[in-house]
Formats: sequence, structure tokens, C-alpha cells
Amino acid sequence: MATGRGRSRRVSLPGVAELFRPAAPGPDGGDQRRATGREKHTQKITIYLSAEELLDLERARLALLGYGVAADRGRIVREAIAVLLADLDAQGHDSLLARRIISANHDADPEHSHGQQNSHGQNIPGQTGESAR
Repeated sequence: MATGRGRSRRVSLPGVAELFRPAAPGPDGGDQRRATGREKHTQKITIYLSAEELLDLERARLALLGYGVAADRGRIVREAIAVLLADLDAQGHDSLLARRIISANHDADPEHSHGQQNSHGQNIPGQTGESAR
């Protein structure tokens, strides 16, 4: 009979309130998320990038280095995520992230995107011309 090691395999996840909280105001008083710096990170995700995306990320790292700012790729990704999520909190449907995803979804399936549009002319997901009337 195998005995357990006394460790639970359950992962502790944040609650709904924490997941959907607005960004905390930054030191300048604006709505700005702060990316973590050089510290031990206990959470990990794996993403897959195309060769072009990876080269773009490396070019960004080298450009920052040229400006006298040393940052590893992980730090750049955390900063980019913080900026995009702060914009999403502040702008919602009109945020850069939402607009890019809506546009990508439209480009991937233009047949099913003839619905209501936002102020930027992008279609609102889940709304067709028939149901929006």
C-alpha cells in the first residue's frame, strides 16, 4: 500500500474578488498595474510563441538594453501584461487588448461577425445582426 507524502495536490487559486478587482492606483494616482520586478515568482504559465514573436521579444530586450535598461524576457512580458491589463481595467471594451482580440476574431471568422459595432467600428462578440435588433 502506497502512502502519500502528506502533501495535497490541490492548487490554491485566487478568489473571484481578487480576479476581478480593478487595478490599484499607482504612485502617480493613475490606474496603473505594477509588474513584479526581480523577485521569486511562485506561479508559472507556459506560452508558445512563433519564431517571429520570439524575435520581436528579443529585439525589444535589445532595444531596452540600448536605452540603458537591462530586462530579461520574463520581465518584459510581465510589464507588457501589466500595461495591457491596466488599459483593459480603464477602457474596457475600447481597450487596446479588447480591440486587438476582437479584430483577430473578426479576421479569423468574418462570416460570423456581422453584428453590432462599438465606437471604433469593431464588432461586439456574441451579437449578430438578428439578435441585436
